[in-house]
Order: sequence, then C-alpha cells, then structure tokens
Amino acid sequence: MDGATAPSNTLVLVFKEDHALTEMMRLRVSSLQRLGQKRQEGERLLLPHEAIYRLDFPNQELSFSRWYFSLAAHGRVTITGISQHWTPDLTHLMTRQLLEPIGTFWRSAEDPEDSPLKWLEADMQEFGERIAELAKVRKVMYFLLAFKDGAEAANLSCSVEFTLDE
Repeated sequence: MDGATAPSNTLVLVFKEDHALTEMMRLRVSSLQRLGQKRQEGERLLLPHEAIYRLDFPNQELSFSRWYFSLAAHGRVTITGISQHWTPDLTHLMTRQLLEPIGTFWRSAEDPEDSPLKWLEADMQEFGERIAELAKVRKVMYFLLAFKDGAEAANLSCSVEFTLDE
C-alpha cells in the first residue's frame, strides 16, 4: 500500500515514534526489575520489541480513507490504539486502555522482498474508522507498535489517509 499522492481534500498523517514516552515506559520496566517489584494490577508494561507512536490531528472532522505502509525486508508489525490521554506525569499504561481491533501487516520470510505486504483488510478498515472517530474528540492519539519476526522500526513507514469532512 505504498504511497500515492493524496488529493487536496485529504490529510495523510504519519505515525511518529514518541521517543520520550517510549523511553519513560522502558525506564518503568527497568525500575521495577531493579527494585524487584511487580507491575500494578492491570498494568501493561512495554516489551523490548514495542514502542509508542503518535498521530497528531490538526483537523477533527475526518473520515478514514486508506492506509499507506511499507516494510523493508520481512516481519510483522501490529498497531494497537491506546485510549489513554498521556499527561505530563506519564501515568502507567493499563491493559484496559488498549483498543480493538488492532492493525496487523506483515511479509513472511519466504516472500520476496518486493512482494506486497499482507494485512487483515477488514480489521485495518475498522481500525482506520475507529481512529477517525477518536480524532473527533482528540488532538493526539497514541499507539503501541510491536515489531516481530524480524521487523524493525527503521524499516517501517506507516501513515493513514483521511478525507476532510466538509
């Protein structure tokens, strides 16, 4: 689903890693390990192959159009929306704040590197529509991206296109 040029009544938003928030969540994990403590009831700790990304919405009246993603090499990427609004105190991520459905796209190790990515089309459609709905009440939304089966953040390009509602 690599990128075509969007018409003028559309908005393409790129998923950007929130390095500060990802690092803060990694520090939480290492702090718990160092102190020999357990996570809070229902707390979702960041795993080593995960990072927090964000979308900033300059416009709240959006309708989902399509996804643009590319992944150099093989691997699997899952994108999970997070219902939480992060505040300066960086409250902990709780499992109940992870939204359904999740978006998943991949290229198997046996697939040629120039083969198109595979994805669960119905889930990706519903996920895009859910993001558009949440954009109506948010200026920013956070996402948990997991890189598996050889996928790496450096090899990922991911954005979502919306139509501007008039």
